[in-house]
Amino acid sequence: MCPPAHFRVTYSINPWMDPEKPVDIPLALAQWEELRDRYRSLGHTVEELEPVPGLPDMVYAANGATVVDGRVLGARFAHRERAGEAEVHRAWYRANGFADVQEPEHINEGEGDFAVTGTWLLAGRGFRSSPLSHGEVQEFFGRPVIGLDLVDPRYYHLDTALCVLGGDEVMYYPPAFSPGSQAVLKRLFPEALIASAADAEALGLNAVSDGHHVMLPQAAVGLLEPLRRRGYDPVPVDLTELLKGGGSVKCVTAELRAAA
Repeated sequence: MCPPAHFRVTYSINPWMDPEKPVDIPLALAQWEELRDRYRSLGHTVEELEPVPGLPDMVYAANGATVVDGRVLGARFAHRERAGEAEVHRAWYRANGFADVQEPEHINEGEGDFAVTGTWLLAGRGFRSSPLSHGEVQEFFGRPVIGLDLVDPRYYHLDTALCVLGGDEVMYYPPAFSPGSQAVLKRLFPEALIASAADAEALGLNAVSDGHHVMLPQAAVGLLEPLRRRGYDPVPVDLTELLKGGGSVKCVTAELRAAA
């Protein structure tokens, strides 16, 4: 996780990212610290990535790499403003004991567009990550990749429209995907939790699950009871200032999946 010390909104891609609405930096930092502390209170180890001046979006640490079984595929960002983040992330992994760290050939925005289930690696395309990255990630991790087409610019990364709850259980918002991708998701995950438009628009699917606790934006109230009925413990958090930059819980969390 990277503190939002240099966080700002510089361009508008969706309704949350309005340059006319300034970010309250102290409040954004306090919200980030609350999320960090909540992770720790649940027994998770949190490593902090130091922010770098001139790289304002580093707080969205999920985009910096994808980590599976202790192996790291770095990112290659679509927008020039974020390009410098990629090497910072790769350097951090190398300095912290990850021996297999690869620089990608094709554009991918890390776990913004890659979601790891028990069986598959789901891969989003359409707005940021290149379809060519799907073959690259499959070859690197040796896991079957399922490509999914995003069609609604409000859900420009896979992690804004789908969340892995545990194993092969997911929750997602169907209208964010093309008809063919909706059919694939329905076939692969017939028992998935389907989010409402209101919960998706609150970025409720930009959540992180440890297999029991599900950290998610507090405005996604419609997901709370369905998650409880499935045996999960939803943990609502307030990241409204970071939402102004287009991200929430998952976006600011890079998951470090160690080798089994």
